[in-house]
Amino acid sequence: MAAGGQKKTRSERVAALELPPKRWERALVSLGRRDVLLRIGVGVLAACVLCLVVCAWNPPLSYRIGYTPSRDIVARSSFRVVDQEATDAARERARWQIRYVYAQDPEPLVRLRASLRNKIIEVMAADTYDELQPGVWADFEPPAEKDSQPSQEARRQHFQKFHDALVGDADLAKFEKDLAAALAPFEEKGLLVKLPQEPGQGNQEEIVVYPLDRPDARKVVKVSDVLVGKGAPLRDSLRKHLGSPDVADPVFEWMRRRLTDTLSLDEAQTYKDLEAAVAAVKPVVVTFEPGQVLAPAGQPLGPKQMELLRLEYRSSMADRQLGPMLYRTAAMVAIILVLFALCALYMHNRERQLLVNFRRLTMMLALAILTVALARWVSDDAWRAEIVPILLFAETMAIAYRQELALLLTGVVSLILVLGLGLGLGGLLVLMAVAATALLQLRHVRSRRKLIYVGLSAGLVAVVATFGAALVENQPISRNLLTNAARNGLWTLAAGFLMTGLLPFIESLFGILTDISLLELGDVAHPLLQELVRRAPSTYNHSITVGSIGEAAADAIGARGLLVRVGAYFHDIGKMLKPGYFIENQGPDANRHEDLVPAMSTLVIIAHIKDGANLARQHHLPESIIDFIRKHHGTTLVGYFYDRASQQSKNDPNGGSVEESAFRYPGPRPQTKEAGVLMLADAVESASRTLVDPTPARVESLVHEIAERRLDDGQFDETNLTLRELRTIENSLAKSLIAIYHGRVKYPDQRTA
Repeated sequence: MAAGGQKKTRSERVAALELPPKRWERALVSLGRRDVLLRIGVGVLAACVLCLVVCAWNPPLSYRIGYTPSRDIVARSSFRVVDQEATDAARERARWQIRYVYAQDPEPLVRLRASLRNKIIEVMAADTYDELQPGVWADFEPPAEKDSQPSQEARRQHFQKFHDALVGDADLAKFEKDLAAALAPFEEKGLLVKLPQEPGQGNQEEIVVYPLDRPDARKVVKVSDVLVGKGAPLRDSLRKHLGSPDVADPVFEWMRRRLTDTLSLDEAQTYKDLEAAVAAVKPVVVTFEPGQVLAPAGQPLGPKQMELLRLEYRSSMADRQLGPMLYRTAAMVAIILVLFALCALYMHNRERQLLVNFRRLTMMLALAILTVALARWVSDDAWRAEIVPILLFAETMAIAYRQELALLLTGVVSLILVLGLGLGLGGLLVLMAVAATALLQLRHVRSRRKLIYVGLSAGLVAVVATFGAALVENQPISRNLLTNAARNGLWTLAAGFLMTGLLPFIESLFGILTDISLLELGDVAHPLLQELVRRAPSTYNHSITVGSIGEAAADAIGARGLLVRVGAYFHDIGKMLKPGYFIENQGPDANRHEDLVPAMSTLVIIAHIKDGANLARQHHLPESIIDFIRKHHGTTLVGYFYDRASQQSKNDPNGGSVEESAFRYPGPRPQTKEAGVLMLADAVESASRTLVDPTPARVESLVHEIAERRLDDGQFDETNLTLRELRTIENSLAKSLIAIYHGRVKYPDQRTA
């Protein structure tokens, strides 16, 4: 009796049928994976850091110097501002009012009084004018006027009056006493022949004087009391105490010719008093109320208006509540995460390796954060160079990855920067126009001069875009606009020069090879290639041919042909260690595999993959070239020795089954289109040498057969090659091989070599 269960009804069979999960269900399941959660967490962290960089909790101050507002800009909240002009004027007045400090040394005046006494005695020794020595009385006379000279008789009369007033000893003693009294105020206060202060510097009416040995005994003195040339206080004092002008005036004239300053300026104390006076002046503060106009419409913003707007902005931000700040921060984080999600969706469909490679993903996010931070730092009015970091980021992404991805990432970074700085639609237009212009030209960078040309063309676009953005924002065409356009153009050109210098570091950081590096690396003078020529010349010729046909095939499908060519040059360098075991390097009578079992021969053949990779690492070849060495055979079967082993096993009664895996290359399989092209070019070039009569039909059939075999074996599963691209590669390889094996006309007298 059958042991089976009851037969299910049709409805039960229908209910038991399980359909594959829908797309959103698969997405929800994948969100629970640890690696996906890790990448989401890194994205959220990057969004939060970007919000910190742009201060997302506060709206940005979107005005710049030179911007012409279309309507009045008014204050939103009250704030106080220091009127710097009024404050400077008050401090300047304080400087004008400061009294300069002088030290008084009466010793020169005392010595002058003693010299005058001796001179008076010499004058009094003569009874008449004629008895005087020539020139003695001249110092007592007033200076002669230009048009009139005093007569000899007038001089005698002046002398006689002076002599008669002091003729007796009593009169001379009284004169000395009165002279001391006349000079006493000046010995106390000091004497200045000329005020050393320039007009407008300090108080011109009063000074501070202190005795030379007593700096603490300071007192205020009027300038008119000590200045000889202003009001002649010394003449007045002499006339007051000496009584007669006939005596006082000659004495004054003699002293005037010999007077020196007894006051010396104390610069240190004066500067100290000056600083104290200026510091004592309080800043003049002006209060602006809400609704008060800060910048009128139709006038470009200058430094003064921008300072007012900044102060008003800080005041407004200080008055904000916590709630609006949190709401705006959350909104910015959400916007950034949405942008990140769009980028992740694109990479999931087109550049999945970037999501899988956690190091590159974090490096890309870090570079985006650094770009926004640098752009914010150099966006100040003094520089306005935010276009430079954006352009460097765009060119770096284009060189490291695809142009489409670079344009998407640049757009995201530019949008975040525009939202953070408040640059508006015009700013986004300029950034994206310049970035797109540069990116469209960076498909192949074969010379460093190319980056300069890219910067030049992008600079011209920057000038035009700046004018276009100004028209979009209703800005008038002015000198300031011309300056901004020229500045953007120059910054863009400077970014081209800067990128030229940074290119080697970018290649090293991202592990990429530009066409410049490939051209340098593909030089046949490379030590490894020279060694390959010496040890295995046939393998070298094979590599050169593979590089030539592989480059044409890669270019035909839009891949990097130069990368394929350089990779082909090095793909078989491992053969130089044991060149005699490879057919192209063997003579007609020598085959070393005749003495080896198939398994051992397979190990020798397969070993050139590992040997080549080790040689490449020892000579510091880039990782992308090493990948060609490791993957150009994938996991294909070493068919010749596998068939020999199978045949030997059949002929041996005790032979067992042959494991196919033991005769396959270790891989990995090609993972890029370029690696797939090289695998096929290497295979068809080697196989074409076995054709006895390489007619075009036979070559095409051989290429198609090898391509189908690799396709059926799954060697192209990870390369993203489409069937159409595979057919294009076949056609290109066939044409190249036909060109290599093209027939020639045999002339009647030509002999076979």
